[in-house]
Amino acid sequence: MAAEYIALVQDFQAPVAEVFSELTDHYKFGKLLKTKITRVEDGVGGYLNGLGSVRRISPAPLLDFEERVVTFEPNALMEYVVSRGSPIKNHIGRMEFSSITANDGRENTRVRYTIEFESKLPLPFIGGLLKKLIEAPIKQGFTKLAARYVRS
Repeated sequence: MAAEYIALVQDFQAPVAEVFSELTDHYKFGKLLKTKITRVEDGVGGYLNGLGSVRRISPAPLLDFEERVVTFEPNALMEYVVSRGSPIKNHIGRMEFSSITANDGRENTRVRYTIEFESKLPLPFIGGLLKKLIEAPIKQGFTKLAARYVRS
């Protein structure tokens, strides 16, 4: 099966530390995506949602799967892989955070979020369908969060 690729870029009118804290917190990220996400294993190094942490995502009954954080650089980068369950394989999610300067001189944040995966199911249309199911709530959540940070 061919790999599917999602690439999103979103700017937020807030400092990197604030946006990083919001998007890498498993519970808050679940609220943003309107799905239940529970941390089932704490990360190491003083970051509960950091390196080594595992989150269980429950998008619908009996469809639980888990993701493990494999890279965690505070205020810069988080990468995760599907570690259990899910109809996808060879999955890597990557959120990169960078500071950009707004016209008024204040710090804003740019997030580049990429997800690459393959479907476990041998049907050719399944990968595209899964891509849409994954991408839509992330786009909606990012748009909603960006609107919350708009400065007047």
